[in-house]
Amino acid sequence: MFTTRFQQWVRRRAQAAAGWLAKLPITPNQITVAGMLVIFGAAALVAGGNFLVGGIVLAFGASFDIFDGALARVTRRSYPYGAFLDSTTDRYAEAAVYIGLAAYYVGQPNPRPAILGVLLALVGSMSVSYVRARAQSLGFKCDSGLFARPERIVATIFGLVFGGWVLLLVIWALAVLTNFTAVQRVLEVWRQARAQRREAARPEDRRDADAA
Repeated sequence: MFTTRFQQWVRRRAQAAAGWLAKLPITPNQITVAGMLVIFGAAALVAGGNFLVGGIVLAFGASFDIFDGALARVTRRSYPYGAFLDSTTDRYAEAAVYIGLAAYYVGQPNPRPAILGVLLALVGSMSVSYVRARAQSLGFKCDSGLFARPERIVATIFGLVFGGWVLLLVIWALAVLTNFTAVQRVLEVWRQARAQRREAARPEDRRDADAA
């Protein structure tokens, strides 16, 4: 994952820009939905083979995901529904890019390797997000992993900008690393669950010892 220092730098810049955005008649949820629509446009460009422009538009649309949260904090409009909407639109936006890639490759010679990579990357990306959401709903902490959403976005943009065999390598890197990240998170939750079970068993062990 990106370093904490870099994340803090991005948040500071977004916070400064949010102060200006707060003067406009827009809400954080509107920025969230607008970002998804921009990425839909990027996906359409990718489907048409316009990788460079699609990558630039994707980078622009992804930036909305930074500013909606910053605006919510500045205007004190951070609500659970906003977080829910943000997570939901992120999933649709990310899936749209993969669908755009699959739509492009299906019309190319020998499309199976590329489409298989796209499908595996899609499954891995959705699994990474689902594992975290499900784990947190059960009270576990699940923030680790090699390829979270920021890394996936950066890698995808990189692949689109360079295109060709570089894009194909990036797709397969995403296919492998996203699923690896999902497994990392499953193991992280398993370790936490095991620790909880051990902690819960200790009072019983002590009672058994006292009774003896």
